Amino acid sequence: MPFTATVLTMFPEAFPGPLGVSLIGTAWREKGLWSLDTVDIRAFSTDTRGFLDDTPAGGGPGAVLKADVVARAVDSLPGPKRPLLYMSARGRPLTQARVKEWVSPEKGGADGIVVLCGRFEGVDQRVLDARGFEEVSVGDAVLAGGEAAAMVVIEACVRLIPGVLGAADSLSSESFEDGLLEHPQYTRPRTFEGLEIPEVLLSGDHKKVAKWREAQREETTRERRPDLWAAHLAKSQAKSAKLEEK
Repeated sequence: MPFTATVLTMFPEAFPGPLGVSLIGTAWREKGLWSLDTVDIRAFSTDTRGFLDDTPAGGGPGAVLKADVVARAVDSLPGPKRPLLYMSARGRPLTQARVKEWVSPEKGGADGIVVLCGRFEGVDQRVLDARGFEEVSVGDAVLAGGEAAAMVVIEACVRLIPGVLGAADSLSSESFEDGLLEHPQYTRPRTFEGLEIPEVLLSGDHKKVAKWREAQREETTRERRPDLWAAHLAKSQAKSAKLEEK
């Protein structure tokens, strides 16, 4: 079975969006390496007008998606159990390590994921707890709905599927793969608005290039993500201490 991303949403017409273009779209439509299903939550409302939300318990503005409607949508899904993800600003941050867990069989990955897209003030907490949803955040910002965030999660997963990207080794030096951010990239023309490609990249000396790139990764991580840099240093120190013990 190919990796299947199922999206529970009020707006199925929002998909595939960017998931249908470039290598991700080709891997879906032409290669069959993954599949995308959308489920319209509105279809599971018992209200004749298709309403699936109500006012917040305890008062307050906006509306909340009802637990029973969402539960019926989730329970309608066939096949083996997959991770249930709810896109939420209060969720755990999306990380590359977590994405690998959802995708990689050797890490216990499943045959896909189910992503719930909220709207309004969110989803009744009871259905999230009862069905075992994991709340996931794609950043410290609030969106109008979960559809854009769902696309981020799905693309992060799909690109790790073997055969989706042209060169598998291009994944090894990307940001977050080993705790560091990626080095800057350059290509022709050699001069752009008075700015030159760093000379070391034109030297043909692969060892110097590798050393320069690693230094750039460390500098970029230290400046932009001190949290990642601190974790990287701690990991390196622990590794050194273990080697000394041997």
